[in-house]
Amino acid sequence: MTTKGNLYLIGPMGSGKTAVGRELARVLGKRFYDSDAEIERRTGVDIPFIFQKEGEQRFREREADVIAELTGLADVVVATGGGAVLSPANRERLSTTGTVVYLRASVAEQLNRTRLTRNRPLLETEDPRAVLEGLAAAREPLYQEIADLCVDTTNRQVRHVVTAIRQLLESRSRRGGVQPLQN
Repeated sequence: MTTKGNLYLIGPMGSGKTAVGRELARVLGKRFYDSDAEIERRTGVDIPFIFQKEGEQRFREREADVIAELTGLADVVVATGGGAVLSPANRERLSTTGTVVYLRASVAEQLNRTRLTRNRPLLETEDPRAVLEGLAAAREPLYQEIADLCVDTTNRQVRHVVTAIRQLLESRSRRGGVQPLQN
């Protein structure tokens, strides 16, 4: 149970973490941060540039630094990058300093939501579906490991997802915050 009131959104790319996080923060009166946007702000370049020039490993190091700082804040909603859970240190920080909300989306939904963006270096390939399926297989257990709540965003509007999260948070609060819930 958190004492800081922080909410962390985890899940695959295209699951709606940024859009949901921004609206969730607004309705809860909290500050919103997107860890990828924070990396871009601090470096002055976009994520694909970092991947191209420095590689994924250096990006993950930058991501860990940002996660460490953001989890030190209070009363925030943070949308993490899809791969933030790859780091055991990130998982520990997220799970011990706030409530972790796993936003799940089908691979078909992820493909639909990411098809027009060029800001997804891992999807710059001939077969983005295969990449998303592989990422899901590798990351799903990590998302499940630290999730306090799970909400499926497939075919759902942002406001409906935010409402579902609020209801789960209220229900969890009434029950003492110990049981993972799904919606």
